[in-house]
Amino acid sequence: MCNQLIYAANRIEALAIALVPVKLAFGIKALCSILKLKKLMNHQLDALKFDNRFVTELPCDPDSSNRRRQVAGACYSKVLPTKVCKPQLISYSKEVAQLFDLSDEDCTSDYFAQVFAGNMQVPGMDPYAMCYGGHQFGQWAGQLGDGRAINLGEVINKKGERWALQLKGAGPTPYSRTADGLAVLRSSVREFLCSEAMHHLGVPTTRALSLVLTGEKVMRDMFYDGNPMHEPGAVVCRVAPSFTRFGNFEILASRGDVELLRKLVHYTIKTDYPQLGEPSPEVYLTWLTEVCRRTAIMMVHWQRVGFVHGVMNTDNMSIFGLTIDYGPYGWLENYDPGWTPNTTDASGKRYRFGNQPQIALWNLARLAESLYPLIEKIEPLQEALAVYSDTFKQGYNEMMAGKLGLRHFDPATDEALTDELFQVLQLVETDMTLFFRKLALLDSNQIDEASDDVLLMPLLDAYYLPDELTDKYKARMGAWLRSYFARVRSDGASEDLRRKKMNAHNPKYVLRNYLAQLAIDKAAEGEFSKVNELLDILRKPYDEQPDKEIYAAKRPEWARHRAGCSMLSCSS
Repeated sequence: MCNQLIYAANRIEALAIALVPVKLAFGIKALCSILKLKKLMNHQLDALKFDNRFVTELPCDPDSSNRRRQVAGACYSKVLPTKVCKPQLISYSKEVAQLFDLSDEDCTSDYFAQVFAGNMQVPGMDPYAMCYGGHQFGQWAGQLGDGRAINLGEVINKKGERWALQLKGAGPTPYSRTADGLAVLRSSVREFLCSEAMHHLGVPTTRALSLVLTGEKVMRDMFYDGNPMHEPGAVVCRVAPSFTRFGNFEILASRGDVELLRKLVHYTIKTDYPQLGEPSPEVYLTWLTEVCRRTAIMMVHWQRVGFVHGVMNTDNMSIFGLTIDYGPYGWLENYDPGWTPNTTDASGKRYRFGNQPQIALWNLARLAESLYPLIEKIEPLQEALAVYSDTFKQGYNEMMAGKLGLRHFDPATDEALTDELFQVLQLVETDMTLFFRKLALLDSNQIDEASDDVLLMPLLDAYYLPDELTDKYKARMGAWLRSYFARVRSDGASEDLRRKKMNAHNPKYVLRNYLAQLAIDKAAEGEFSKVNELLDILRKPYDEQPDKEIYAAKRPEWARHRAGCSMLSCSS
């Protein structure tokens, strides 16, 4: 009833705004206002079917105030987004909009911007913030929760799919601690673009429906150097089957609240994994095994495209095996398994590219520990974790076969082949994305008679410092190329099939940090075309786009150390 009253009040407010021109003008102006009012009253957003099982089946925080506090005995707190002064749509994903049958006209309406800035709720929305904990950089951090994310509810679309809608940057919640719950334009552009870029790369990920400028200014200290500045505020609407994280279970186990832990596990299995059957200790283990399997698949994809998350805390790990929470992320430009995009992680490099698969297993072990009170046996939990390792190893080998254009991976020969390649790639600054795309261009029929210089010529664009290609390096890379093409010939696939397979596994376009920063710079000036251009290019990351070649080029020298183009902080 309360939610219905809030909705009614919001609509009355919107209708009053729409009617103002009717009072002030007649004739054509009045007719236009009436037509605008009619559209407002018949918006497709109002037809969304909300299910909201999370709030109806799990206990709510009894304290309805929006003050920062520890929340016990509850899975969430009710909270409304903070209203903003001037919502303005920057961009939206047509593909995500189609999940909800929203047209271009729906998405470009003022009503859409008002709703996804947090100013209004449509019928059925029941906003809340989740309670969860987590291990951050290897240490238990206690209660964390949705400090700047507000869930609007879960929608069942016409295909019967469940999609949760969540606003990031829509104001404080009881879990905001000392923060303001807001987000700035730069981090929001990066979150919006990366969510969709990862989807089109074929990487399991949360999605993004919209990016809305709020018209407010937000204070941030970008470099943590005591020089905060006011920046434009923005809100991203994120979309996923569920935003439940490992930390949702960890916080309950840490508090010894076994009954609520069991209730949350039952809810998760019934709602998110109904194919597993009725919850029981055996099904708990089947569910954990599936989470391990999905997480391993996600890790394989991260390694395939060179993605580095930067903040792989357990509160940033999805129970669906989705990439979630795009903060200081990045793509490997020069191949360096020790690289992290996160300035906070610069010294320890816990979340460096080469360590991500191991960290995922560590995080899964923390999830398994939180489930121990429901199972009280260690061996079956260890068996579930072993599935992660097996799935990752098998998936990684298959992935490398794809990147090299091989029909199958033969451990007897291919482990040494790939190990040597990644050793050589580290010797001279080499762009990982470009190297594998260029490798597909080489012709195995012309390898044996070619000199090392001729062999490397098609690969030169992948090197940041080609002057460092010594004769010793050329000889080693030349030897690897000859070994590789000997393996290609033994594999038996045609050159055409090899190239097609490689180009289906190795993207040409990724969201390099400097490209995102260029879009951010333009957006800060009120020019959003670069955001939308990047969104369009990243829809087809494996395709040749002849008029967009500049976006496939390696990082320019000016971007090597520029803020936002290399490493990033957690500030947003």
